[in-house]
Amino acid sequence: MPVLELPDYRTQSPAVADRFAKLRERPVVLEATHLGKVFDGANGPIEALHDINFTVRRREFVTVIGASGCGKSTLVRILAGLDHQTSGDLLLDGKPITAPGPDRGMVFQGYTLFPWLTVRQNVMFGLRMKGESKHSAKNDADMWVDIVDLKAFADHYPHQLSGGMKQRVAIARALANQPRVLLMDEPFGALDAQTRSAMQTYLLQIWKNVDVTIVFITHDLDEAILLADRVLVLEPRPGRVAELIEVPVPRPRSAEQMLSPEFLATRRRLDDLIHPKTAVAVERPHVFRMTVVGDDVE
Repeated sequence: MPVLELPDYRTQSPAVADRFAKLRERPVVLEATHLGKVFDGANGPIEALHDINFTVRRREFVTVIGASGCGKSTLVRILAGLDHQTSGDLLLDGKPITAPGPDRGMVFQGYTLFPWLTVRQNVMFGLRMKGESKHSAKNDADMWVDIVDLKAFADHYPHQLSGGMKQRVAIARALANQPRVLLMDEPFGALDAQTRSAMQTYLLQIWKNVDVTIVFITHDLDEAILLADRVLVLEPRPGRVAELIEVPVPRPRSAEQMLSPEFLATRRRLDDLIHPKTAVAVERPHVFRMTVVGDDVE
């Protein structure tokens, strides 16, 4: 069987190269410089992030991937202002991030909706907290509920919704405050494959029509490539920037592109970075044999 020859993952078509040239002309929204995070562990300090440097430009879609324990969630919590770095600088529109704020929306993997509120009321919550009148907040909430295609479910409660619907409400609630940056921490990780694919499509449609910059944490290589302009790859323990890859796959994106040479070449590069061939093999766990000798399955 012939081996599939893939292009270099850095090879860009003229259309893709032109898109990135235009992207570089946009203003920087988010900037991390020499960012580091150290936790106090039971046996001494634990360095979670080390010398993280990157910028994100307006309306850019950046995904962050890496092996388990590389500090992806720690990074996004610092970006959200829910945690604080121990070294380095983190700026949003040139101003230090020191606490949570309406300029950043956050969507978690778990369903964080208020169960006693309807879909509309959940989306209204942040608007009311910001000081909008009930009438204005309702009108704005209805617009966002319609954008995520849940108009028919506006008066339903979270327990009456599917997992994908709940995450669409969470996205609408995060976007209702019109944040500069939408932060997403593995928001589709708990969904089944079919719902996850549908949610990826929904998110790309929303991002196309809303003036928002997205930083998206994921452990799924295909998802990282399908969604992103650039993929930030973190090395594990402590998390360091291994590479920041410009995705050479043209937009608009579709599931069919996942078999394209550009997509497969990028995926191979990500796989090499996260699972290097020089990695030490994991030892097999010690187990007791509880089958008849000769009754093997491999």
